[in-house]
Amino acid sequence: MNVVVIRYGSGNIQSVLFALQRIGVTPTLSSDPEVIAKADKVIFPGVGEASSTIKELKASGLDKTITGLKQPFIGICLGLQLMCKHSEEGNVDCLGIFDLNVRKFISNDKELKVPHVGWNTIQKLNGPLFRGIIENSFVYYVHSFYAEKGAETIAETNYITPFSASLSKNNFHAVQFHPEKSGVVGETILKNFIQL
Repeated sequence: MNVVVIRYGSGNIQSVLFALQRIGVTPTLSSDPEVIAKADKVIFPGVGEASSTIKELKASGLDKTITGLKQPFIGICLGLQLMCKHSEEGNVDCLGIFDLNVRKFISNDKELKVPHVGWNTIQKLNGPLFRGIIENSFVYYVHSFYAEKGAETIAETNYITPFSASLSKNNFHAVQFHPEKSGVVGETILKNFIQL
């Protein structure tokens, strides 16, 4: 199987590659639109800042490549946010795959710090990504921005406010948490994606 991880100038790409290797997948790392278009599965990892990353995607034409894909695609963390309509991070229009906005966490509670870093639970799990995952399983987060909940939400987490832990629409899937850092639960989610 030909699994491509998109290289776009930032992101925690190495940990995603290692996680895929642990589940028996040897991915290709590429920023070439032709290579990405021919993949069986595409993974868009994300650590970085929304407005500068969208600029990079547009400059390379990867924005159009991504939105035109028909095969299973998953965005991770910033990847999820960039698949939404608009982000407050840099006040930027994003790829518009999901009809949701990305907001900044505002906390009035000293206990609930921003960024949201560490283990938290996922609830209201729906769809094949979460096959074999039980309600309130723990996953690992590192983020200051979140996607609102909406019709495309297939899992949620409550931190400061309930937000979309995962989104899905047609062949496009996304998770706000880091499956590559989420132990057995994360590996199961990655395996489920590979089996789509």
